[in-house]
Amino acid sequence: MPISTAGRNAALGGLAVTHASLHSGHPGDNGANEISGGGYARVAVTFAAASGGVRAQAGSAEFTVPAGATVQHVGFWTALTGGTFLGFQPLGNQPAREFVADLAGDLIRSPAHGLTNGQQIVFVGGTPPGGLVAGTVYFVVGAATDTLQVAATSGGAAIDLTAQAASDCQLVRIIPESFGSAGGMTISSASLALNF
Repeated sequence: MPISTAGRNAALGGLAVTHASLHSGHPGDNGANEISGGGYARVAVTFAAASGGVRAQAGSAEFTVPAGATVQHVGFWTALTGGTFLGFQPLGNQPAREFVADLAGDLIRSPAHGLTNGQQIVFVGGTPPGGLVAGTVYFVVGAATDTLQVAATSGGAAIDLTAQAASDCQLVRIIPESFGSAGGMTISSASLALNF
């Protein structure tokens, strides 16, 4: 059923997000791959009222990140520890994009996607094209204005796409951040949206 903007706002308003987390890999449905050690802990986070089908972060969240960690995703929870995992956002606060897989050419078709070779992307929100795995970080290769291919490594061979993606699957540019030594990370522009 199509949901109106008012319906999306109402649904987003019901999300009881109280804390944010950092993840070194795909969080899935249960908040997997949460970073640990080195003084890391979830931090309190607040969101403004939903508007236009989006709920924007109010204020900033300051994390302590241990040495050797690579952060890929920000997660959202109902508690400082334990609690219910409510969702995640790939690091970089980039827009999710719709696409169609062209199996004959192993192409991802997404009009005016703006991505360039070497950038990293993930597929979220549903089953990705056959040959790809949800949440795995891939590299853009063969980028053109409306199409791209994906590879397992930067500049690597395009992956063979064997089946169409689920209709709710989207691609998102991800900008991971690696920490050679302990440091801090500030998240100030997260947003909550419904991907359907």
